[in-house]
Amino acid sequence: MFISEAFAQTAGAPATGDVFFQLVVPLLLILPIFYFLLIRPQQQKLRQHQELIRKVERGDTVITNGGLIGKVVKVVDDTELLVEVGENVKVRVLRGGISDVRAKGEPKK
Repeated sequence: MFISEAFAQTAGAPATGDVFFQLVVPLLLILPIFYFLLIRPQQQKLRQHQELIRKVERGDTVITNGGLIGKVVKVVDDTELLVEVGENVKVRVLRGGISDVRAKGEPKK
C-alpha cells in the first residue's frame, strides 16, 4: 500500500573508457607531482652533499655522522681522512662518514 515496489534496472556493460579515466589518468597526473616535489629535491640535496664531501681538504672543520667535531689534519687518500678530534687525538674517518663541513680551513700553499 504505502510501499512502492522498486524495480531494478538492467545493468549495462561496463565501459572500458571509464576505467581508463578513473584509474590511469589520475596516476599519470600524480607522477610528475611526486617527481618535482619529492624525488628531484632529494637528488639535488644528495649531489650537493657529495660535492661538499669531495671538496674536503686539510684544515677544514668537519662533523662526522657519529657527532664528532674535528679538524682535518691529513687527506690519506680519496676515501679516508685523518681528523684531529682532541688534543693529540687523531681518528681516521671515511669521507662517507662526514655529515657536514663547518668551516673551510687554511688555503693551499
